[in-house]
Amino acid sequence: MWSVLWAAVRSKAPYITFPVAFVVGLVGYHLERFLRGDPPPAAEEERSISEQREERKLQEIAGEDLTKVVSLKDKLEFAPRAVLNRNRPEKS
Repeated sequence: MWSVLWAAVRSKAPYITFPVAFVVGLVGYHLERFLRGDPPPAAEEERSISEQREERKLQEIAGEDLTKVVSLKDKLEFAPRAVLNRNRPEKS
């Protein structure tokens, strides 16, 4: 008799566990929301990371004079370093 009972429970397990899991999840969701409280209302939509990065870059370069740049001739490391510096011309 036990084997017939276990076979019936095994075959009907999804019909039993889904409602139980649904009720447990529903109760947990509402309990957590009650304990934490309602989320604060958002004043404005959050900006994306790329938008924040662009805004920060614009603020950093706002006070700089962008016309004054270092000449490429003055840069020592303009060309990539070759193995053993064979292809790098010496500065005179």
